[in-house]
Amino acid sequence: MASVKQFQVTFDCAEPERVARFWCEVLGYVVPPPPEGFASWDDFNRALPPERQGSAFACVDPSGVGPRLYFQRVPESKVVKNRVHLDVRVGTGLVGEERLAVLEAECARLVALGAVRVRLLPADDENESCLVMQDVEGNEFCLD
Repeated sequence: MASVKQFQVTFDCAEPERVARFWCEVLGYVVPPPPEGFASWDDFNRALPPERQGSAFACVDPSGVGPRLYFQRVPESKVVKNRVHLDVRVGTGLVGEERLAVLEAECARLVALGAVRVRLLPADDENESCLVMQDVEGNEFCLD
């Protein structure tokens, strides 16, 4: 039986391009080239039927290692906590005050991009500290 080697993470959202561009900044991802025959994503978007314009956007890891992120417009807004979230690993291997300083610095950068700081989960006997945050549409993620 073959094992899965690739996957993408899909976000339901109201404004796919806005949310995708936020995550490009968070992760250092890029917008892939438009489909063949189109000079830009705007050109591609204008070729779609009006009801599909702006309905999806994606970003990719330029190194090809990380998963593709896909953002699709849905009519309903977010109403409950995510069942799955991303952990943005900025403090790996760090502990104590050094870890907190790195988390706080990245938090400040992301807040300037439109993220919201929710709360600090302080270190305990099993886990190091992490920051719970929300992206530009309220999807939870952690700075870990």
